[in-house]
Amino acid sequence: MRAWQVERRKRTRQLIELGGLVVKAGIVELTNDDRATIYGALLWIAAKLQSDEGEHARSLWNAKGKLAFASELHEDQKSQRT
Repeated sequence: MRAWQVERRKRTRQLIELGGLVVKAGIVELTNDDRATIYGALLWIAAKLQSDEGEHARSLWNAKGKLAFASELHEDQKSQRT
């Protein structure tokens, strides 16, 4: 496989995973799949990260995301045991 094909597949996988996070967070349902609203929210996040409050927001959002991933993992493990 050529190098450009490998890179293209990596990028495709990354885009799919990022889209999955949007779905996983419930954003698609909460916005009724309104792409303008979703894009606007993402632009707001980007602006917040570029502001003087960016590091604080990044830290809070990172902690919340890690907690959510850990909680999901715990729930998955718990459901596999039963």
